[in-house]
Order: sequence, then C-alpha cells, then structure tokens
Amino acid sequence: MLIEDLQVVLKVAEFGNITAAANHLEMRSATASAAVKRVESALGVELFVRTTRHLRLSSAGERYLPQCEQALLLLEQAKLSVSHKQDTIEGDLRIALSSDLGRNHVAWWLDEIMERYPNLSLRAHISDRNVDFYRDSIDIALRYGSPNDGNLYGFKVCDVPRVVCASPEYVERCGAPEHPSQLGSHNGLLYQLYDGVHDVWDFYNAEQEFKVKMSSNRVSNDADLVRRWCVAGKGIASKSILDMSTDLLSGNVVALMPNYPHRATELWLVCPSRQSITPTVRLLRDTFRQKTQAILTDLVEKGVLSSQCLPMTTRSEARAE
Repeated sequence: MLIEDLQVVLKVAEFGNITAAANHLEMRSATASAAVKRVESALGVELFVRTTRHLRLSSAGERYLPQCEQALLLLEQAKLSVSHKQDTIEGDLRIALSSDLGRNHVAWWLDEIMERYPNLSLRAHISDRNVDFYRDSIDIALRYGSPNDGNLYGFKVCDVPRVVCASPEYVERCGAPEHPSQLGSHNGLLYQLYDGVHDVWDFYNAEQEFKVKMSSNRVSNDADLVRRWCVAGKGIASKSILDMSTDLLSGNVVALMPNYPHRATELWLVCPSRQSITPTVRLLRDTFRQKTQAILTDLVEKGVLSSQCLPMTTRSEARAE
C-alpha cells in the first residue's frame, strides 16, 4: 500500500468527491480513483459508499481514516527528523530530453540552474523515445504529450501550438500553401517515432478538419534533424512551435497557413514515482513553465503567433505534488 494513495484517500474523504479532491491535489480524477481502489483492495473493504453524485465514508472508512491520518502525521514527523536537507538543491540530476527542445533550449536553462546551484550535477539523456526510467537510470523526463501510464507522476508545463513552416528560400522557390489541399505539391519533412512515420498532418478551422497525407523524400527519427532540414530549405515541416521558436523569431523559417492550425500538444515533466518529486524537480517545473511561457509570449508579441492560437497554460497535473 502506497503512502501517496493513503494521502489521496484522506483528501477524497475531506471533499466527499473524487473529482474535487483530484482538482485540489492537481491530478487527474482517474488517478485519484485508482488510488482509492488500490487502498480498498489492499484492505479488503470499501472505505466509501458511492452514489451517482457524491460519496461518503462507509462504517469501515469511519474507523480506518482517523487512525490512518495519525499514522501519516507520525511518518511525516519522522521524515522531517532525518531530512534536514530536504530543501537542498544538490546531487545528481538525471533527466531525459527530446532531441530538438533539449539541445536548443533546455540545455541552456539547465546551465543557468547549475550556475545558481553549484552542488548540482547533470546527466542528460537525449532521445525522442520515451525512456524506461529504471532501465535507463533516469529520474525525470521532459516530453511532449501527457503521461498515459497510470503509475507515472508528472507536472504539465504548458500547452504547445504546432506550426507548419518552411524557409523563405523554399517559399520563394516552391510557393506558400494557403490551404491544406495545396500541400500535395510540396515536400514534407517527416518525423519517425518507433516504426511510425508521421506523414498524415491534420488541420482545422472553425468549419471543418482536414487530414493530408504528405509525400516526402526525407524522414528522420531525430526531430532536430527535421528542423535543420526545414531551415536549409529542403521542404515543409510540421513541428512544435517551441522547437521552431528561435528560427521563427530570427526569420530562418516562416509560419504557413495560419488560418488552418494544428491541434496543440502538451509539454510535461514526468517522474516515475511521487518519491522522485524532489525540491530539484519542483525547481525544474517552475523554471520550465517560466521559460516556455516567455517564448510563447515573445512569439505573440513579435506577430509570429496569433494570441487566439495561444492556448491557456494551466497548472493541472497528472499526479499530486
């Protein structure tokens, strides 16, 4: 039985509602519900009487929860008594980063952090694949897309618009598509993850959605190489606007078809367990949120990104802090 699950159960009892407790803990309702079920399964009793709109403690829950709360308080006091350095930013930081965002943005952000905290050491794992935290000896990963593994914990950093872009030289040579239907005559610079090539691009506007299968003479499993091809004028790329932000702001590439945006993706900081959420991880979370928001704001202010296309950054998280 996990201590973190017990903490969730206490909050559910306090709020009388799984969704309200999950919102307070900044985690998904499904995660909170799974925690409650794990505790009930371990105890062999139901702690809550559920109805369609709310829940209340069962008789077993009324007996169990007060003693559970006292036990957790004792454990927290014991932890404090041996963790006098609990707020210290030091030790090894083993982090997995995507190839493009990691090399061209996050590496510099980590440099700034390490200058402020000289007792921190860095081990960076660069890959576009989702790492295995235990096999690859990684403590934390910054990745696109929300966690789909119920055992992982994480913090949402921001929503990230996607952009179709090309270099000015390519546009001058081949023209700029104004509608998804015109992409058939252009060369797509495609990204491959595992065995799947991302050759179907989807767009939407107020009226409808469009799916376009791109033709291509260049495919790579390295997102940074796709960006380099785009800057070099080899074709059109569909990328995270964070990945392309420096080139968009400098004029190395231009955004295409602003009236037909992609669906936004999300950037998450993911941990293998709640025990992995250290003061260093919280520092990374706050730094990454600040840095990415500054980039998105700069893109809006420079007219590269419409403010209407800028998703609202939230503090929702997949798991409790």
